[in-house]
Amino acid sequence: MPITEKEEKIIRDSFHPKSWNDIKTHNSWSVFKIMAEFVEGMEKMSKIGPCVAIFGSARTKPGDKYYEMAVEIAEKLADFGFGTITGGGPGIMEAGNKGAYQGGATSVGLNINLPFEQHFNPYIDHDKNINFDYFFVRKTIFMRYAQGYIAMPGGFGTLDELSEAITLIQTNKMVDFPIVLVGKDYWKGLIDWFKKTLLANKMIKEEDFDIFHVVDTADDAVKIIKEFYKKYAIKPNF
Repeated sequence: MPITEKEEKIIRDSFHPKSWNDIKTHNSWSVFKIMAEFVEGMEKMSKIGPCVAIFGSARTKPGDKYYEMAVEIAEKLADFGFGTITGGGPGIMEAGNKGAYQGGATSVGLNINLPFEQHFNPYIDHDKNINFDYFFVRKTIFMRYAQGYIAMPGGFGTLDELSEAITLIQTNKMVDFPIVLVGKDYWKGLIDWFKKTLLANKMIKEEDFDIFHVVDTADDAVKIIKEFYKKYAIKPNF
């Protein structure tokens, strides 16, 4: 499908060459915008209570088994006292927010402003729909306030979030929390590559596989979250 004139202008402007002085000036003022995003995000998120992040592809449609499973997971988490944090958009994000909404739990959307793709879904609590321009600010908020990560099938964005969480736990830069990958068939190729390439070449250790779990059902995903907090006798957000 051909792009519109508005889309063409956005693309053209993004590649417009800037002088070094333009770059320095832009970078200096960007600091204040970045700070404002952190302050707004932290102020709002400090009041949400215990939540689990559910993330995955924005392209997954209602009726898809993983969309419906994400709804079910969020509903079951609501029964356990957890709200849901998503990236705020369509697909799996919408499913997670929908499940939280239907379960009467907190439903948070950390929306990213993109030129053509992202728009917030209607299942986010009206006072918990937070918009970001910077991916790295958004990821920091995810990491700081989620009590667990549930990764549904997704693309590069999902892999980015997943890798960030695993790396921060592996390097002891973040308190250990449960990371669950849903869909054994979907994640099998990646896990095999971890074992046959990363582990075989000693890029990771065998115990790094304990950082995450791979499951096939909503019940198993929620069970891991429940057992984690019962095992350590701690409460979410404690």
